[in-house]
Amino acid sequence: MSRGPREIVTPFRPIPLDVPAGLAPNEFFNSPENLRDLVQNNGLLRNREELVLYRKALGHSTEFDCSIIYDTSKRILNPLGRPVRRPQVPLPVRRVWNRMNQIIIEEMLRRYPDPDEALVMAGEASLDATWPLTSPGVPSIRMLHNHFIVFPMEPLRAAPMADPSNPNLTDGGQHSLFQAHMRDVYRRFFDEALELRILQTVHTSESRLSLTGYPEGLPCWEIKGGVSALGNIEFWREYDEILKGFIDFYRTFFSQVSSRNAEILADVYFPSQVEGVLLFDNAFLRTAKRVRDRCLTDAAYASSIRWEPAFKQLIYRHDSGRLMLTISQNSIGNAITELLGVVVKRVPDRAAYEAREQALIERLLEVRRLLIDADLGEGIATQQWGAE
Repeated sequence: MSRGPREIVTPFRPIPLDVPAGLAPNEFFNSPENLRDLVQNNGLLRNREELVLYRKALGHSTEFDCSIIYDTSKRILNPLGRPVRRPQVPLPVRRVWNRMNQIIIEEMLRRYPDPDEALVMAGEASLDATWPLTSPGVPSIRMLHNHFIVFPMEPLRAAPMADPSNPNLTDGGQHSLFQAHMRDVYRRFFDEALELRILQTVHTSESRLSLTGYPEGLPCWEIKGGVSALGNIEFWREYDEILKGFIDFYRTFFSQVSSRNAEILADVYFPSQVEGVLLFDNAFLRTAKRVRDRCLTDAAYASSIRWEPAFKQLIYRHDSGRLMLTISQNSIGNAITELLGVVVKRVPDRAAYEAREQALIERLLEVRRLLIDADLGEGIATQQWGAE
C-alpha cells in the first residue's frame, strides 16, 4: 500500500445559522451569543472552572469527536483578551483540564484498543490573539480548546491520497519555516532547555504513521509508560514544558524578525538557553534576516506573519501502540488531523450523518458519565439528550 496523506469525506448535518447583518461570520462565531447556542445545542458537560465538553457539530469524524473549550466568553467579552495558551490558564483550571484529558483519552484507548483498527488522537489548539477576527480561515472559536478524535482505519486505508502540496498539511518537512531552515537549532533548543523524564525524544522514522508517513519533520516524543503516565502530574508538567519551549522559540524568532538584534524578551521561560542557543546560532539569525527582508518588500507576506505563538499540540497512538506527543505551529485553516496526514473534507449530508449520529452520541454520553463520576462537572441537557 502506498504511503502518503489521505483525504476522507465526513458528512455533517447542515446547521441553520443566522449571522446578524453587518457581521462577518468569524466575528459572530466568537460572540457570547454563538457560544451560548453551541452549549444549548451540543453541550455535554460544564464545570465551575468554565470548561465545557461538547459534541462537534461540524466534526472531523462520525466515530468519536468531541471537544473541551475554556469558555470565558461571559467573563471576558473582548475576544482578543481571552486565554489562548495553557500558561495563560490558571493552575486550578489546568489541573481539572488535565484530569478531564486523562479520563477521555483512557476511554478512547479502552474502547479502541487495536491501533490496526483505529487512529486515536487528542490535540490542543491555540489561536494567536493577533489574528484579525475577519481573516479568512481563522477557526470559529477563539479560545483554547482540546479536540478528541477517533478515525476507523479501514476507511482511512481505502481513502484516496490527499494532495501533498495542500497548505493545510502542517508537515514540518514541507511547510514549516522552522524545520525548513532551522531544523538543527530547533531540536537542539528543545534538548538543552528541557529536562524530561517521561517524554523521550524519538526520531522521525519511529514516530511516523505507516499509512500516511506523518508527522514528517516535527519534533516528537514518546510518552514512557503509555496511558498510565497520563495519571501522573509529572507528565502534564512536561507537557507544559514542551509548550513553553515552543513558545520561547517562536517568540524569540519573530522578535528578531521584527527588530534586528532585539533584546531577549523579558518574560521568556528559558532565558539562558534562548541566549546561549538561539541568539548565538547563525542559521537562526540568518533565517530571521531572510524573513525580515521579505517583509520590507512584500506587503502580502508581511501581513501573513503571525507575531505571537499559535500552536497545535497533539497526543496520538502510533502503529506500534505507543503514545506519542508532537507540536507544530498553527497555520490558518489547518486542522489537528493534518499533523498526522489526514485531510477531512466535510460535506453536508443529513441522512448520512443521522445514520451514524445515535451511536456517536452514546459514546460521548459514556465519556460524560465518567467525567461526572470523577466530580469533573455536571451534565448539560439539549433537545437530544438529558442532563444525566
